[in-house]
Amino acid sequence: MTVLDPIELEVLRNALTAAAAEMDVTMWRTSRSTIVREMLDYSTAIFDADGNNVAQSARIPQHLNSMGYFLKTILDRFIPVDLWEEGDVIISNDPYCGGQHLPDIAAFRPVFSQGKRVAIVGTLCHHLDVGGMSPGSYAANATEIYQEGLRIPPSKLFAKGVRNEVLWGLIAQNVRQPSVVMGDLQSQIASLGVGARAVEGLATRYGADTVITSCSAMLDASEAAMRAAIRAIPDGSYEFEDFLDDDGIDVTKPVRIHARITVAGERLVVDLSGSDRAVPGPINATLGSTSSTVYFAIVAAADRFIVPNAGCYRPIEIVAPEGLIVSAQHPSAVAHRLAPGHVLLNVLFGALAKAIPNRLPAAYYAVSYVCSFQTKEASGERKVLVEIEVGGCGAHPDGDGASAHSFGMHNNASIPIEMIETDLPITMVEYGLAPGTAGDGRHRGGLGLRRAWRIDSEAATFTAQMDRFRFRPFGLDGGEPGAPGQLELVRDGKAQALHSKISNMQLRKGDVVRLVTSGGGGLGPPGERPESLRRRDREQRYSME
Repeated sequence: MTVLDPIELEVLRNALTAAAAEMDVTMWRTSRSTIVREMLDYSTAIFDADGNNVAQSARIPQHLNSMGYFLKTILDRFIPVDLWEEGDVIISNDPYCGGQHLPDIAAFRPVFSQGKRVAIVGTLCHHLDVGGMSPGSYAANATEIYQEGLRIPPSKLFAKGVRNEVLWGLIAQNVRQPSVVMGDLQSQIASLGVGARAVEGLATRYGADTVITSCSAMLDASEAAMRAAIRAIPDGSYEFEDFLDDDGIDVTKPVRIHARITVAGERLVVDLSGSDRAVPGPINATLGSTSSTVYFAIVAAADRFIVPNAGCYRPIEIVAPEGLIVSAQHPSAVAHRLAPGHVLLNVLFGALAKAIPNRLPAAYYAVSYVCSFQTKEASGERKVLVEIEVGGCGAHPDGDGASAHSFGMHNNASIPIEMIETDLPITMVEYGLAPGTAGDGRHRGGLGLRRAWRIDSEAATFTAQMDRFRFRPFGLDGGEPGAPGQLELVRDGKAQALHSKISNMQLRKGDVVRLVTSGGGGLGPPGERPESLRRRDREQRYSME
């Protein structure tokens, strides 16, 4: 049995984290699309020899907490780990094979040292387009997974280092901008190579058995830290709920997200049984996607630092009967699977705030404001742009919420205006904070943003997957909710309000699409906000007073 030195263990933990970060940089520097290169909508991680997440880069929480679920599903149901060979790369994007939604293609590669499997490296990338009814693969009117794009079952894209040209060609044939999408997929492959070489180097230096044993110890340490954090939460049951506006099909019916958190000693159960059933529209989430939100919420609420890996998930149980909006079953549409995820995170924070007051923020904007354009030139040339906008963060016990800041399950950057205008016949005519959108309180929420796109091509289509136009981000402890989002089309100088969910709306040259995102909720009674801060809010146009 390998005896671990604590210092050596910490060195290896940091080395694995550094390897994941190096994979991250490789993706950033070699990718082709704005959604990857500029928005940074991808993640990298390292898993132990059995598929448990042990190290990760600082990228997208929604990806990082779910990649292990995806990998374990592949290993358990499709390609057992003993069939993985040196030089193999296994890919999939299928939500019903452990994934989230079709634009997210995961790629995994086993790492061997002297013929012994010591780890698996993985990347998950949000691709610009994977086919389907709408450019960008976010059709707001899809009612089944078959309409949402190309589904790739767990498959060997590389077998012993040799690329499967049939599968490669199949993917390229089914996406709208193959040179960009396949370039990003190649970036994923390169990132896996960087990670594999880093882990191989550690195994050569410290020994394969030491790396394997260290990974197990890292998981155990995170589990112990999570159990201690749960013990610090008072035993009891805590409930909260919130609503999505609608599913885009029946626009009159809100969708309930409910959670009951039960704490008993060092165990924590999150019961989502009170949430609504899966809906016809594409705002459903599989359990793999939902579990990512649950794990993030508990780690974020902990009163101590916990190294994020699969070990800290062990003391957490998720109860979600099949067929709910948070545990959708085939063939439910799931393109905007993060819509219930964002709301669920706010719900979990709301429930935990009852157990551990003065620690958690009010509601943040809680939706991915997805805008997908396809421009069309007279020559027939078409280009796709996918943007995911954010809003205001909720106020927290120590201060005001951040404005127009990626939060929660997000960690996206904004695509620079210059990159959009250079790449596509689109002009950005507005971009800035939206005054008056913050929820009032002792500490105010953050502001949403304004962003507007003018079409300069002969024609275009526009698809929107949004929410928070009706149910505003809530405040806590007497704080006011943030303002709702708004979307409108400006044509010939006249503004027309649009619904939050639109598929393939036809646009013409000169049309402007304008979005205002929701602000964050306030915390504490508004009457307790100092006048000096209110004066500053007016001076800096945070307030419309």
